[in-house]
Amino acid sequence: MAPNAMTPRTAMVLAAGFGERMRPLTNSVPKPMVKVAGKPLLDHALDRLAAAGVETAVVNVHYLADQIEKHTATRKHPHVVISDERGQILGTGGGLIKALPLLGDGPFFHVNSDSIWVEGVRQNLQRLAQAFDPASMDALLLLAPAATSIGYSGRGDFAMTADGRLHKRAERQVVPFVYAGVAIFTRSFCNDAPAGAFSLTALFDRAAEAGRLHGLRLDGLWMHVGTPDAIGLAEAAIMESAA
Repeated sequence: MAPNAMTPRTAMVLAAGFGERMRPLTNSVPKPMVKVAGKPLLDHALDRLAAAGVETAVVNVHYLADQIEKHTATRKHPHVVISDERGQILGTGGGLIKALPLLGDGPFFHVNSDSIWVEGVRQNLQRLAQAFDPASMDALLLLAPAATSIGYSGRGDFAMTADGRLHKRAERQVVPFVYAGVAIFTRSFCNDAPAGAFSLTALFDRAAEAGRLHGLRLDGLWMHVGTPDAIGLAEAAIMESAA
């Protein structure tokens, strides 16, 4: 693998979802604005990106969009550009395609606004950038061990070969790694995408079949903050890491 030392200067942050599993907190507040350890989930993501040198973050909005727009309007590091999806629910894939013209010409970070983790020895976004090789990859995903992640109880998302290529979990299979909601994509990852609303899974599947979907194991501890109960677990893990 030939590492690429250029850290992407642009990123997309997904913030358009309804946060159904986070109700009742999301009855009046969009999930990206739910606070963990005193800070909105969205700010956790944007602060990580700023620390990695990202200059522009494209944030897509749909549910309770005005709150997110107002919150990010004065942010300078990174500068936030809104991708407005009020008129149509586009899903994770359709939202990416709509935002693509705002993301520049090179590879870019792609981050779920509810992805939160405790760093290990090195910053994971920098590790991701250094491991990314556009010659052999369309996408490089940050992966967390399913067994030890906070707030996660599923069967995992991917198995990973010794050279880092990913294979998605079969229906009844249990696999070691869960997608941590952080990745680097090339523009070609999005080529010939479906029109309208669709899931990002379709693009992952296509890249995996071509042998161009790779993974990097997270250094640290990932927390899946999907429900109100998970907030307390995440806050406890953050406090423990700071002790």
